[in-house]
Amino acid sequence: MSFRRISFRDIDWLLLGTVFLLSMLGVIEIYSTTINTSFAGAHAKQMVWIGIGIAVMFWLCWYDYHEALSHVPALYLGTLGLLAGVLLLGTEIAGARRWIQLGGVSLQVAEIAKLALILLLARFFSETNQNGVSGLDFLKVAVVTGIPFLLIAAQPDLGSALTLVPIAAVMLFLAGFKMRYFALLLLAALLALPVTYHFLRPYQKERIATFLNPERDPRDAGYQLLQSKIAIGSGQIWGKGTGEGSQTQLRFLPVPHTDFIFAAYAEEHGFVGVVFVLLLYLFLLLRLLHTAAMAPDPQGYFLIGGIAGLLVFQILVNVGMVIGYAPVTGIPLPLMSYGGSSMLFMWTAVGLVNSVRVRRFVN
Repeated sequence: MSFRRISFRDIDWLLLGTVFLLSMLGVIEIYSTTINTSFAGAHAKQMVWIGIGIAVMFWLCWYDYHEALSHVPALYLGTLGLLAGVLLLGTEIAGARRWIQLGGVSLQVAEIAKLALILLLARFFSETNQNGVSGLDFLKVAVVTGIPFLLIAAQPDLGSALTLVPIAAVMLFLAGFKMRYFALLLLAALLALPVTYHFLRPYQKERIATFLNPERDPRDAGYQLLQSKIAIGSGQIWGKGTGEGSQTQLRFLPVPHTDFIFAAYAEEHGFVGVVFVLLLYLFLLLRLLHTAAMAPDPQGYFLIGGIAGLLVFQILVNVGMVIGYAPVTGIPLPLMSYGGSSMLFMWTAVGLVNSVRVRRFVN
């Protein structure tokens, strides 16, 4: 493996501090929302994953990201094998096969697929013609994105599958794919919606109907979204305080430590707390863009671009979901929602970003 001596001054400590602060805010909220429930202790598990993630991140700071890119075809094919294995042998929870057991630990392979696709496309676009994206290039990107998309959607996990789309879209844009072609693709997708809707599972159709009109079934399908809105509104300006949210602590908001953690946080910390967290995410994205601008080569540039695109998508969809502006898709809030696989992916991504940063002066 390729390593090099680096100075601690080369590492983006502002980026690491922001990621760590968001992770700790998530831990506090997970503790607050799970205390005296069957999920008590989830915050401790989350801290273990954060610790593992930090160790992986520092290891990747010294590791040369070019070597990861050189092995990415094997990583991509291995990920497809794991996704296929999950469908056949994965652990079934609530009617879905999304996890694989490794020594008593459940790992969500979809998170590995995100990383594999980012690395694969970063290598692909850095090696293609710099004059733009040809039709053949687009077709190749569609294929390598579409295969894991279909495998993840079949689990079924449409939310995680959709996160692959912004990765490909952002990296196509950075590679010079023309906006008019994006517009044509969007038009084609809109025209295909009636056909696509026909192939959705019943619970997915129910989520869309609930998104359009949550009051149609306030005690069942629309219950969580309506309670989420109530929780956010009840936080008002300053919030009710950690562990004091009525919707959360009285269990009106189901499983608030996972995908709906933003609603629980808004109730307990109010408008001021929400603005603070959103500003942290904005600062995180600005640090990513700053490092991308200093990348020593196209590989690093595309790598960070894919990570930033995915992060923006997940934040917008999750926040939009809990306030009723997006369908419930099961996409977690990065760094704050409970989940070891998601947390490990985020710290791994931060490690790769720093691997690019510490080599910014290397010719």
